[in-house]
Amino acid sequence: MNEILSLSNDIFERYGAIKRARGCFLYTEKSIRLTDMYREGGRAILGWGGSSAFTMLKNALNRGSTGSFCTREAYQLDKAASALIDNRLSGKPSRKVFVCHCASDVPFAKGAKTYTPFSPERVDYSTEDVVIIEPPLPLSAFSSVTLIAVKAEKSDCIGEDFASVFLSAPMAAGVARSLFDLIKEEREWQEKDFFIYDSVLTKYWTRKGCYLFPKVKREDYEEFVRHCLDCEIVISPLYDVPSIVPFGADKGVFSKLKNTPFVSGASN
Repeated sequence: MNEILSLSNDIFERYGAIKRARGCFLYTEKSIRLTDMYREGGRAILGWGGSSAFTMLKNALNRGSTGSFCTREAYQLDKAASALIDNRLSGKPSRKVFVCHCASDVPFAKGAKTYTPFSPERVDYSTEDVVIIEPPLPLSAFSSVTLIAVKAEKSDCIGEDFASVFLSAPMAAGVARSLFDLIKEEREWQEKDFFIYDSVLTKYWTRKGCYLFPKVKREDYEEFVRHCLDCEIVISPLYDVPSIVPFGADKGVFSKLKNTPFVSGASN
């Protein structure tokens, strides 16, 4: 968490506050456009703004259904998870969704696989009784909320022993739509959209699909994060959390990094 706050402060000190975010770009008070490869730890993997998930969220807010009562939006979570994991697009949901703040604290989620968007590996999540989903909905206050999708036939006994975190209708609507958005985007973006940046990025990262794992040594990584920021690129401030290829962006966004290579210790 300290690294995330440090990154935020470094952005502010260099470029001012973020005024607007769209796609994989952050626009600052000093009229600088930053290329975001951190993507809120993956929560913004579908990009910032313009998502139909936020439209659904705002529509529910406008209806005033923000209280702690049952709504149809909660049922949509089950349908969305069923569509994402089991390709169940109609009929009764195949999954029951439970909501928590930390999946590692939930006994029945121990050892469960976490759904990886745009996974470079072919994983058949439909065979798993329990799947953890981190919704691609980039709201900082919501970043600690995780979904646990359990096969419907195995969910009855869990409901008796686990108190799921309550999501109001707007949040449930936004989360559900973000999963449907993910299904659509995973059909659109493929390997051909990721490898086009390799000529610059593979000098510093090992790429697996759209995910970038640092080649830079751990002890040099903080310095590398700041160097990238000087090149108007925001990368993951956490060594063990991969950065994400800014698919859809012009390759020119890496011109400063290409022309100013990172050299460990150069800033000392």
